Amino acid sequence: MGKIYERIDGGLRAFIEEQHVFFTATAPLAADGHVNVSPKGLAGSFAVLDETTVAYLDLGGSGAETVAHLRENGRVTLMWCAFGGPPRIVRIHGTGTPVFRDDPRFAELLPHFDESMRRRTDLRALITVRAERISDTCGFAVPFMEWQGDRPLHTRRFARETDESFAAYCEKKEHVGVSLDGLPALPLPLPPLSREG
Repeated sequence: MGKIYERIDGGLRAFIEEQHVFFTATAPLAADGHVNVSPKGLAGSFAVLDETTVAYLDLGGSGAETVAHLRENGRVTLMWCAFGGPPRIVRIHGTGTPVFRDDPRFAELLPHFDESMRRRTDLRALITVRAERISDTCGFAVPFMEWQGDRPLHTRRFARETDESFAAYCEKKEHVGVSLDGLPALPLPLPPLSREG
């Protein structure tokens, strides 16, 4: 039976941090706009900031639909599923905010993440999510799956980039500066990457 939580308590935090993947869901305000669902989960790219706020790193490689939707309306749902152990699904419905590389909060938030993630050249932004509703459900229909490890391909691909070449990559990539629906996404050219904090 599902339960509503007022905060991310110790048990919820432990469950969330044990999962190797989570999903984000966003949508534009327009009824004919594209709904977006994205998997996230490279180790060290997610952090619980406090009992009602979480954050994750927005890395290069795909479009920027989530960022565009959050800039327009802030609505976001994060979901974690237990693929091993007792069945459980946890959702955080909340308000998401993209924090771009030239925002003073970027350098303040960066220390919450693993050092290996902070050194990456493909950090496009940080996403913070303030929880408005935290709930869990049974997850009885979620299959058992065995985690084997993070795929190394994304990290290897972007390890070849410098700050300058990654900024050029983003400028050439479709749907990074503007979403599928024409909404502003990431600021281009990308501001210089600040790791001070």
